[in-house]
Amino acid sequence: QVQLVESGGGLVQAGDSLRLSCTASGRTFSTYAIMGWFRQAPGKEREFVAAVRWSGNITNYADSVKGRFTNSMNNARNTAYLQMNSLKPEDTAVYYCAADPVYSGTLYSPIKYHYWGQGTQVTVSS
Repeated sequence: QVQLVESGGGLVQAGDSLRLSCTASGRTFSTYAIMGWFRQAPGKEREFVAAVRWSGNITNYADSVKGRFTNSMNNARNTAYLQMNSLKPEDTAVYYCAADPVYSGTLYSPIKYHYWGQGTQVTVSS
């Protein structure tokens, strides 16, 4: 059974850092075509944060997090990390990792991801 499990969320102050983890079981990350991070704030749609396509090994970031967030992988642990620095109150949301074995032309749409984690809450106070 394929499963993604996130951890690392919490309550921090503006300017602080957090590192989210996403561990895959049942399938190694390297066998997915794409892996991404999304977030959803109350009353808003789920939005793209970052994603990587394995064939190019290049991570794409939303403009709102570019320069502050970094995605990385530990293949030995089958875990992806989202390092979040200089956090802002507008970063407050539930963060999800997602993956799919097929790349269908875009990294940015949540509907293109078949497997999802349960989400982890990130709250940034001002």
